[in-house]
Amino acid sequence: MPRRLLKDFTARWQPAVDRITSHHWVRRYLPALADPDLWYINRRSAARAVAIGLFCGLIPGPLQVLSAIVVCLVVRAQFPLAVITTFYTNPFTIVPLYVVAYEYGRLFITDAPPIPKFDVPLTTGLTEWLPALMQWMGQLGKPLALGLLLLAVTLSALGFVLTRVLWRCHAVWSWRRRARLRRVG
Repeated sequence: MPRRLLKDFTARWQPAVDRITSHHWVRRYLPALADPDLWYINRRSAARAVAIGLFCGLIPGPLQVLSAIVVCLVVRAQFPLAVITTFYTNPFTIVPLYVVAYEYGRLFITDAPPIPKFDVPLTTGLTEWLPALMQWMGQLGKPLALGLLLLAVTLSALGFVLTRVLWRCHAVWSWRRRARLRRVG
């Protein structure tokens, strides 16, 4: 019974593909946007979407979502999931992710200095915090650029494999559960 409730709950949040693809702005792209892999979650499109979202999430600035949608159209991945996955980068996680990326880049650029301190407290306003963040990122240079690329590829590959493995584990668990229910009933 709880499984049916979960299915009913998630069905309400699924996009209405017909309504979206019939919109006049979208209609001229209808053949590409009507692809079922773009809208419905299956094993392959979900793994591709998670990988794309994790990769595009590290693209600086507001281009994350747009790039995730474009890549999803090219490789036929479920783009609502890819867009949601890009949101792992946000104002609270971006600095720690950039520190990890810098250190990752330093592994390959040996003469890079240690990471400079970021001393602007979160209590300052966004108009003061954002320029300070941009200045700090500018000081990081090549190790950050290389580290972002390597971290994006690493997270993308891990997300793809982990999604496939978890999907497979869930499928095997469901098969075994149904087999047990058939034996009992």
